[in-house]
Amino acid sequence: MPWLQLRIDSNRQSAEHIEDALLDAGAASVTFEDNADEPILEPALGETPLWQQTRITGLFDAGVDTAAVISFLEEQLDLPELAYRWSPLEDRDWEREWMKHYQPIQCGSHLWICPSWIAPPNPGAVNLLLDPGLAFGTGTHPTTFLCLQWLDSLDLKGKSVTDYGCGSGILAIASLLLGASSATCVDIDPQALSATLDNTERNHLEPGKVAVFLPEQAPQQPTDVVIANILAGPLVELAPKLAERTNPGGRLCLSGLIEQQAEEVMASYADWFDFDPPAQQEQWVRLTAVKR
Repeated sequence: MPWLQLRIDSNRQSAEHIEDALLDAGAASVTFEDNADEPILEPALGETPLWQQTRITGLFDAGVDTAAVISFLEEQLDLPELAYRWSPLEDRDWEREWMKHYQPIQCGSHLWICPSWIAPPNPGAVNLLLDPGLAFGTGTHPTTFLCLQWLDSLDLKGKSVTDYGCGSGILAIASLLLGASSATCVDIDPQALSATLDNTERNHLEPGKVAVFLPEQAPQQPTDVVIANILAGPLVELAPKLAERTNPGGRLCLSGLIEQQAEEVMASYADWFDFDPPAQQEQWVRLTAVKR
């Protein structure tokens, strides 16, 4: 189906008002983008931040009356100048477009993450076949990659693992392929739990080795390794719970945070854990520790 994009250059103060007007004008969707170089790596708790210079894009059916849309917006927004431009959106098979750019990734000495539709480049390695579906976790993001590198460096034989915020299941499945005996996977999104089970089957793991749970249903028994690749705010809030889930002498891996957040996150776990020096890739940080 052909589409037209209406792009409007705005600011933080007007963005949500423009979003409402675009939807009232018939836009099928509205997206916000940084219109300068002002990255927002993680919002504060309870906050939905926008950039000071924000580009807003409304997606319309290609048959829309563009003049009528602009006239409606000018009437609704009461802005002195409306900086906008229309452009066609090329009709593509977006799933295949994404698949084309997702290639195998080596994560340490043994482990490779391989898209399920591509033959592993090193058949003798530990190859995790992955189709993330709608869930987060492909191995390409620095936070996931840092966690995978850490797992590759451990002796996981016979260890029990908790993957808290499991997404696609990539970290739990990597643990099992590297020798762990069982994995408990927890996520707030049922689609993530479905993706985890699909990827477990894709990697020919015994169904009983992986158990998936929503947070309120997750069992409380501790495990030898606990991994949480989420965000700094939830990591701080979850500190007592993740400490309870870690066996004495067990290993903890936290990621999904930036360098400036590392001290606060480590401080929230200091009552239970001794931390290793942080590992960093770009601005992202991985924290690992041993429970006392």
